[in-house]
Amino acid sequence: MVATDGCASRFPELFAPGRWEWCRADVQFSLRPPDDELVTNIHVIGFADGGIVVCRDARREGHWFLPGGTREQGESVEECVRRELAEEAGASLVGPLHWLGAHFAETDRPRPGYEWQPHPYRAWLWCTAELRLDGEPSNPEDGEQVAEVRAAPPEEAVRLIAASEGEEFGQLVQLALESHESDASRRNLS
Repeated sequence: MVATDGCASRFPELFAPGRWEWCRADVQFSLRPPDDELVTNIHVIGFADGGIVVCRDARREGHWFLPGGTREQGESVEECVRRELAEEAGASLVGPLHWLGAHFAETDRPRPGYEWQPHPYRAWLWCTAELRLDGEPSNPEDGEQVAEVRAAPPEEAVRLIAASEGEEFGQLVQLALESHESDASRRNLS
């Protein structure tokens, strides 16, 4: 895990309180782990072939995103990650998941998105992991339709995600990159 000293000052948009209108929620990113029962969505900043795995949405011109999605009822974090990686990236885990942070949210919607989800508080979990790009995404009908998957060079991945999702998420990818590099250097010391 990356050292937490100065994270908020290095990544001000990521750590700033925000509003996600698409789900009518006030959000706040934190390095504090959420309680498992609050986690409704999990996304992975995945490392493969020297790059960061990014997916291009077939329905939105030029829109790139990180693989991940909504946790199904009774699904563990790892089960969700494995399913979402296959669906959206045609990828699989080749090592452990590393927790990075979470967006904590409070929605003003009258009901949860799904009956089994917590309400009004929930969390989006962000993880890093080593991945293998195995093949094509399965693209289920009820999910994102992915036109392209690639392991982009880290600087390009930061730019693509920031341009598509906002600077907050570009900073999230940069934080993940720092964490990944820090973990790799510790492993190399032994």
